[in-house]
Amino acid sequence: MSTGMSDKARDMPSTEFLSVASRTPRQLEEFMRHGQMPDADALTGWEYRGMNLGVGARLLGLRKFIKGFCRGGAGEVFGYNVRARQNGPGEAWFVRLTGGERRRFGFYRVLPVDPQSRDNAYLNALLLDYGQGGNGRLAITAALRDYVVRVSPGSDDLLLGKAFLAIGGLRLRIGYFLLERQCQTTC
Repeated sequence: MSTGMSDKARDMPSTEFLSVASRTPRQLEEFMRHGQMPDADALTGWEYRGMNLGVGARLLGLRKFIKGFCRGGAGEVFGYNVRARQNGPGEAWFVRLTGGERRRFGFYRVLPVDPQSRDNAYLNALLLDYGQGGNGRLAITAALRDYVVRVSPGSDDLLLGKAFLAIGGLRLRIGYFLLERQCQTTC
């Protein structure tokens, strides 16, 4: 699909993305509490540039990533992550190749939040459940639980997320992240 923009422009974050990235944790939490649930169908077939917010991600070299959404054969929505080059937040997103190849990892299932489930922190969000992504029981990614909401009502172009680590019945907050629609993908 031609978006009418150059590849370089498509890979650059928007001013809105950078503005939300500069918000305080208290402001981000307000977005999480009051944001709308994204439309899982509208996410499928797209990759989003992603950025973990906060000092920890920057120090660990885990700030930038790419997240994709696909539809499975039974109609379920699932997704994956791709490593990105760790350049500055205002610079373009580029895939970081592994062994010369683009590699998907950290798979998850996309579900509406079930109020009866242990993972029900934000009933207005979609849940990205890595425990149902086929990562393997011993993979650290299997313990991730992400909630995502729309930043702007009615738009799935910019999403805010909050990540948790599931350890038994405990849910430990990891931090916030942003997702911005970048390009279409084939699954």
